[in-house]
Amino acid sequence: MSEMNVSRRSFVSAAAASTIAWGANDRISLGLIGTGGRGGALMKALEKNKDLNFAITGVCDVYRPNREQAVARAAQTYGVTPRATTDYEELLSWKDIDAVLIAAPDYCHSIMLKKAVEAGKDAYCEKPMGVVFDDAKAAYMAVKQSGRVVQIGTQRRSDPACMAAARLVQSGILGKVTRVDVSMNFQQPRWRRNDNDKVNPADVDWNKFMMGRPARPFDARLLREWQLFRYNTNGIAGLWMCHFIDMVPWFLEDLYPSAVVSAGGVYLWKDGRETSDVFHSLLEYPKGFLVSFAMSLTSNAGTRNQWLGTRGTLDMDKYLITGEGSSMPDKIGKPIEFKPEPGQPDPTVAHMKNFLECLRSRQTPHADIQAGFCHAVAGCMSARALETGRRIRFDRERLELV
Repeated sequence: MSEMNVSRRSFVSAAAASTIAWGANDRISLGLIGTGGRGGALMKALEKNKDLNFAITGVCDVYRPNREQAVARAAQTYGVTPRATTDYEELLSWKDIDAVLIAAPDYCHSIMLKKAVEAGKDAYCEKPMGVVFDDAKAAYMAVKQSGRVVQIGTQRRSDPACMAAARLVQSGILGKVTRVDVSMNFQQPRWRRNDNDKVNPADVDWNKFMMGRPARPFDARLLREWQLFRYNTNGIAGLWMCHFIDMVPWFLEDLYPSAVVSAGGVYLWKDGRETSDVFHSLLEYPKGFLVSFAMSLTSNAGTRNQWLGTRGTLDMDKYLITGEGSSMPDKIGKPIEFKPEPGQPDPTVAHMKNFLECLRSRQTPHADIQAGFCHAVAGCMSARALETGRRIRFDRERLELV
């Protein structure tokens, strides 16, 4: 039986079999790995869930200023000063850490997640789950075998409006979906850090940053603008496409693309970057539909997220389903709206709450390892298609890129 046929029930049963002994006062002890921009955002999301009885008691980052700032913030928030290290494996060895939050750069995610579950830790792992296919597959298999609770950071899965859209699409309201059209565009150099020249090499554990990969001389830009370099990421396919492609296996219940082609390059930002500023990928799925994902960092043209079915169209930007585009007898009549309710929690806050609750219940969280592996496969296929200029296929039985 292939991995894709492992049932949700068997995974939940394995997780439930895990024996958990919480710390003093039944408090969950969390370790934070990566304390930069995304790590800071996760700390904010945690602070919105303080009633769930947990504390950050361990912090890891290779960059001293970020690490010390996170330690101070956690101490103020939870009343206990966390231990700190530059070595994530040291943090994983601490027996009092129950679960970890992985918010290091993209290339770290799969490697750290695999090590975490092998160390007996539950984990919240930021997206993309993986940018190197072999690492992503190894993490996927390790989590499956471990029975640990793992939440991948695709927070739309905890967004009530997206959850409503998923239920509607799964009900067949659109008829047969044949195409999904996603485009995202912005022009601001969000990746830029203007104070790289102020980074003191003595404040960086450069050896730990390299994570056993081919050695590179110290480079503050590689550390702080890591999104621009292939050493650290597979580019837009991992950095951005994961947000949107995650919705495809969720809404349409088709786990992996069958084939992918991609194109793109550096067309505007001639700043030494190695990853594309314009990217387009076409992904075919076995159920018979095509996904178009396009992104440019060169224009403020905004976003487009439309799902085209035989009965009508889902517009995720407008939270609206209409009969637009259909001339079939069963065309959708009255429009269906599913806008977010006023005052509902930020999706990252809700996603973190779901993870914390699942740590105690041992239930499967909203974005489990299967969801993470689905978007990792799509991202790795798209990135490899761009790199090679070839059509990349996926063998679902062997779980291998072809």
